[in-house]
Amino acid sequence: MGECAGNTGIDMSDIFSPDLFRTIGTFLGVPLSWDLANAKAVVLGLPFDAGRPPRRSGARRGPAAIRAMSTDMVRLFRPELKEPFDPVAALGLVDCGDVPLTPADIDDAMDRIGRAVGRIVDAGAIPICLGGDGVTSLPQMQVLGRRHPGLRVLHFDSHTDAYPEAGNAIAINPATTFAYAAVEGWVDAENSLHVGLRGTTYVPGVFDYTRGLGYRIIGADDLRRRGIDAVAADIRMRLADAPVFLCFDMDFFDPSVAPGVYTPAWGGPSAAEGLGLLRALAGLNVVGFDINTTSPDYDVQGMTAWLAATVAYEFCWLACAKLGLAP
Repeated sequence: MGECAGNTGIDMSDIFSPDLFRTIGTFLGVPLSWDLANAKAVVLGLPFDAGRPPRRSGARRGPAAIRAMSTDMVRLFRPELKEPFDPVAALGLVDCGDVPLTPADIDDAMDRIGRAVGRIVDAGAIPICLGGDGVTSLPQMQVLGRRHPGLRVLHFDSHTDAYPEAGNAIAINPATTFAYAAVEGWVDAENSLHVGLRGTTYVPGVFDYTRGLGYRIIGADDLRRRGIDAVAADIRMRLADAPVFLCFDMDFFDPSVAPGVYTPAWGGPSAAEGLGLLRALAGLNVVGFDINTTSPDYDVQGMTAWLAATVAYEFCWLACAKLGLAP
């Protein structure tokens, strides 16, 4: 299979024009800028819907909702620390706004996202991307896999997003993101993990197909039975010091705490369990963070966007831990 982010024939010379990367507010009120000289981590919005399934579209409005809830509801300091520490200031965090994307134009989105993420990575910063549906994860893995050979995936989700397609071809859509990444060789699937899987599927044999690609599965029942500490220790052992792409689909959480998602599934972790698991992963060599599938049209009083903003805040702490900045 060839490149999925090929030349679309569109003039991309102005992709980094400040006029194209507009947003209403920024994540946690940080500066809106493409000046990455002093940034150790960078927020980037990916407002995209692939159009599948059409009944639950709306994730393209996720980045704006997450930013809005971050400034309204997320506080910077952890009271349990003896000395105050601001992870945002320590990272020199900036927000580059949104990549200009057209819903359902997958090839163009792959190209534009890849170029924007590549610029952040080439500047030596860690991208923290706000989606968008699951397709937006694919160009991130393409870029990060090239920059960091042996890239491993830590995917929090209720689904594998590694569905098989008819015949030998794997079409790019939100259900095939990780299948495509494995087949194209952008990730080390043999040492990658899908965490939180549960519920029913549209086709049989999805988990077996995912395992056949090399991925390891830790289901929601496993997480509940074994407990956060044991699963976190397992994850840290499996990923070790390798470069990691941490992808967080918000339907990892139970719909009772995150109803505004692309494809909700009952029986998921609570907010306390999910955030606790993230905190227990401090020290991983994460080279890219991703949050996707926040769909404001299906949210309730912004609770999913608020939780997504909190996940992104925890990403800042994980980035600080990776860089040796956290207390």
